[in-house]
Amino acid sequence: MAKEGLLEKLKTELKLRGFSEKTIANYHWFVNKFLEFSKKSKEELAEEDAKSYLVSLIDEKSSSTVALAAASLKFFFSEILKKQIVLNLPKKEKKLPEVLTKKEIRTLIEKADTKKSKLMLKFLYATGLRVSELVNLKVTDLDFKERIGWIRRGKGKKDRLLLLPESMIDELKEYCEKKQYNYLFSKDKPLTPRNIQKIVKKLAQKAEINKKVTPHTFRHSYATHLLDLGTDIRKIQALLGHENLQTTQIYTHVSAEELKKIPNPLDKLEELSFSKEVTEE
Repeated sequence: MAKEGLLEKLKTELKLRGFSEKTIANYHWFVNKFLEFSKKSKEELAEEDAKSYLVSLIDEKSSSTVALAAASLKFFFSEILKKQIVLNLPKKEKKLPEVLTKKEIRTLIEKADTKKSKLMLKFLYATGLRVSELVNLKVTDLDFKERIGWIRRGKGKKDRLLLLPESMIDELKEYCEKKQYNYLFSKDKPLTPRNIQKIVKKLAQKAEINKKVTPHTFRHSYATHLLDLGTDIRKIQALLGHENLQTTQIYTHVSAEELKKIPNPLDKLEELSFSKEVTEE
């Protein structure tokens, strides 16, 4: 079977398994590059070819990119070529998510130069939505009376509840009545995630925040600040739509406010009288 036939078969199999369009595009891209790299027929392709391709990526790509390439090849070999391979990669780097302070969040919102952009940033922070979920949110998914909304077919093709802040209800209702949009932030079709990313990046530069700020940073900040407020980790898991609690528990490592509450042992030595006979260096 020619390369094009293998790639088409890959896309079909991924669609049948319910993979997202983004995942299908990523798997297709990596497998296509692998086939160009190996220059072999499907009968000749073997585990060593997959390993050679991954080695070619390690020096130039991040560990997460290499891991995605490996997942693509594993699926391709097992489901399309019907060959079992073992790919042992170095452990993925565990980077703590970038989190904004409450002051930085406020500054970003205040720097927004349109009412729509300001409302968008407030909504991202107030709900912890992924940018893909934000752009696909419809006005009909919101219930202002009950102060809730629904994310339809979010990550993992699952619906989940979102909570609307009381302080935004009147503002949101007025905005929706005035715009008469189908989607919350666009009229007839969703905005692209890239559109939102550009707005956030521009405002971060304007606010002179020396952190990598993306729409997802608002999600990280939302979760961390909920934890600071004493919200149960399982409730945060439900709000974020995490299938695994371990994914949510990363925020227990980045909550600066919680860390600040830990008493310092030196501060507990008040009863100890240090000797005044010290030598200045």
